[in-house]
Amino acid sequence: MFAALARRVFGSANDRFIKSLDRTVAQVNALEQQVAPLTDAELRGRTDWLRERLKKGESLTDILPDAFATVREAAKRALGQRHFDVQVKGGIVLHQGKIAEMKTGEGKTLVATLATYLNALEGKGVHVITVNDYLARRDSTWMGQVYRFLGLSVGAIVHGLNDVERRAAYACDVTYGTNNEFGFDYLRDNMKHRVEDMVQRPFNFAIVDEVDSILIDEARTPLIISGPTEDNSDLYARVDTLIPHLVEADFEKDEKSRHVTLTDAGNEHIEQLLKGAGMLKGGSLYDAANISLVHHVNQALRAHKLFTRDVDYIVKDDKVVIIDEFTGRMMEGRRYSEGLHQALEAKEKVKIQNENQTLASITFQNYFRMYPKLAGMTGTAMTEAPEFSDIYGLDVIEIPTNVPVKRIDHHDEVYRSAKEKYQAIVELVEECRNRQQPVLVGTVSIEKSELLSGVLKQKNIPHQVLNARFHEQEAFIIADAGVPGAVTIATNMAGRGTDIQLGGNIKMRIERELGDMAEGPERERRIAEITADVEAKKKVALEAGGLFVIATERHESRRIDNQLRGRSGRQGDPGASRFFLSLEDDLMRIFGSERMDTMLKRLGLKEGEAIVHPWINKALEKAQQKVEARNFEIRKNLLKFDNVMNDQRKVIYEQRKELMAATDLKEEVIGMRHQVIADLIARYIPEKAFAEQWDVKGLHEEVLRIFGLDLPFADWAKEEGIADEAISERLTEAVDRKMAEKAANAGPELMRAIEKSLVLQILDQNWKEHLLNMDHLRQAVSLRAYAQRDPLNEYKREAFEMFETMLDRLREQTTTMLSYIEIRQQSEIPAPPPAPAAPPVGSADNAPAAWASTPRNADCPCGSGKKYKHCHGRLTA
Repeated sequence: MFAALARRVFGSANDRFIKSLDRTVAQVNALEQQVAPLTDAELRGRTDWLRERLKKGESLTDILPDAFATVREAAKRALGQRHFDVQVKGGIVLHQGKIAEMKTGEGKTLVATLATYLNALEGKGVHVITVNDYLARRDSTWMGQVYRFLGLSVGAIVHGLNDVERRAAYACDVTYGTNNEFGFDYLRDNMKHRVEDMVQRPFNFAIVDEVDSILIDEARTPLIISGPTEDNSDLYARVDTLIPHLVEADFEKDEKSRHVTLTDAGNEHIEQLLKGAGMLKGGSLYDAANISLVHHVNQALRAHKLFTRDVDYIVKDDKVVIIDEFTGRMMEGRRYSEGLHQALEAKEKVKIQNENQTLASITFQNYFRMYPKLAGMTGTAMTEAPEFSDIYGLDVIEIPTNVPVKRIDHHDEVYRSAKEKYQAIVELVEECRNRQQPVLVGTVSIEKSELLSGVLKQKNIPHQVLNARFHEQEAFIIADAGVPGAVTIATNMAGRGTDIQLGGNIKMRIERELGDMAEGPERERRIAEITADVEAKKKVALEAGGLFVIATERHESRRIDNQLRGRSGRQGDPGASRFFLSLEDDLMRIFGSERMDTMLKRLGLKEGEAIVHPWINKALEKAQQKVEARNFEIRKNLLKFDNVMNDQRKVIYEQRKELMAATDLKEEVIGMRHQVIADLIARYIPEKAFAEQWDVKGLHEEVLRIFGLDLPFADWAKEEGIADEAISERLTEAVDRKMAEKAANAGPELMRAIEKSLVLQILDQNWKEHLLNMDHLRQAVSLRAYAQRDPLNEYKREAFEMFETMLDRLREQTTTMLSYIEIRQQSEIPAPPPAPAAPPVGSADNAPAAWASTPRNADCPCGSGKKYKHCHGRLTA
């Protein structure tokens, strides 16, 4: 009670923060009269002036008012748009490294230009992250007009660019791109062998658009670069044919946790089926010889019983394409791991791709936490504020709307059956169409979209369907969704990036209808006609009540529901929303619909009638909060495991960069060699052990294996008073002498190149094997809970031991390879001699001994015109 009273008197913490920005906004506004009279060249010149101020020691916050006033004026000239005061506040929030929650239609894309320009003045690059290639291209072109007007360079990272194009885009002051492209470029960069081949610069500042979609919804799926393993497609196909023979008693399914397991009866049944197919070795499915078979059976079971076509994935162009459960978008190029994707391909009878082995991976959580400064913007983030704070250290600030929201959010209507619910939805759609009110119907899956589309077709109601199947026409379908009487069915409207404007979208109509028309009077006339038509239609739509949002069920997350509602009532327009539910909906069915069904019967609810009450809304929100909390815990737990991997990843990637940047790894290689020697001595000649306790034979064999040296350890051990230090010194001296001779024969330049190439190759191979081992450990460690051990602690302990083992193996393999590698002179096909007395070009055997001292980059004494290192001094490893 006291808290509510305090809020009423003093305002919430969010309100007080927003009020604290008023002073800065006033400073920006006061500068408007100063920058408005400037010429374009003078306005552009302010960029250099602001950069000079930074060089002289001022901070970004010091120059913020001048920078924001500059951008506001540039936007007026380049785009014909002026930032509202609330948008300036949004820009300040972004600059401070926070998340700005701004309602749909409030102009987040324009808001980002303020913080982006300010931070780009440092010259370290600013990344603006979007959810798809279309938005990356659109925003880099559209908002790019502002940056280019002010003298900044702008690039876009989209699918299909080569490394040269990517490097150029990353070198720009402002770089737009998708989260996937940025993440994969980071992984690919850390698989390169030369610094100059890397495309990204060091991270500086990123603004993430639709931040909730990217940092929360997609946080559960890591980015993975894989390489193919052996072909198991036949085994997947054969196992797949057996699963349909299982009956309900053969498995248990938990929809809440998305798990399915075989029962005892199911184990017996599948064993019989496998025996009949001649696939089972031995008597039991769980014999050691059948471990791979168990894996295939489990994945096939998951594919058939947990994953639904057109809900979790679609089949397109003979491929299984994952559908993002939150946005309804196709996730091209993303594949389920651990053979699940192959099991789905077998189920759908499409080409089964090879299983892949992880070569590099990272979660979005750990990728974006590498930015020294991170900010985000979205229409819905407050419900996830605890997660943003806990995982990313990001505060969420709710920015007020420029004009008060007039949308009416009606209470949910709950029906007993899905059939009754759809009947009620169709009746409301018809009502809206009769009064020329545009309607947006939100569904949670493609399957539900097409089901509703079929019902509307039966009623002869014209409509458009927006889902992953029609991804390409997305922007144009949304552009027409505000036309009077339009009916649009959409699967999850999260992060669509295009506003629904009442009357239609003038810009999109011009692009669609006049795209190929040349500039001139006729084009101008047609643009005027389109503008007048849209304005007339907007008036009709406004009089009809604005956009009516109809939701066919509640989503697991309140945030997705709020995003759908937020499509209506933009910029002070009227609008309405209503959610239609039934006891057969997934959320209702999983979370206690039986109790509600009993209650509805007791109330005497007849067919076609709905129950409408604020208590229902509250009960459903509580159910959603429980699901959100559970999903947060899942993501948090995944992150705890990935943090272990991430610590190791950072060590390896930093080491790789240092190795690539170095021109000479001689000292590192010597250090590795001496560490290997120290480990051998410690293993075979333990400290404080007597000479007769030494394992001289074992040491001899290992030195022969690793260094190729046959040393008289047995004789040394017989010497009076010999100590382990003396053995170590003699071994080190012998090994160093051998490697020094090898380097002298090859020449320092070639030896350093060989060392660098070998170290990187061996590091990459060991890291790849380590990732595979870590994958196996991650799967196996969960079983430790049955032994009353904490899986996370077990994972940390074993992962550390595995990492240490990998580093030991890296040192030993590098030392062994360099000890055994043979560097010999290469003979080429003799070329015609320039003079009779000259020996054949490239024939080192005929080269006079005096030539051996020729510098490798000097011309060859034979007169061929080639450098010595490419002629008589040519060597090969």
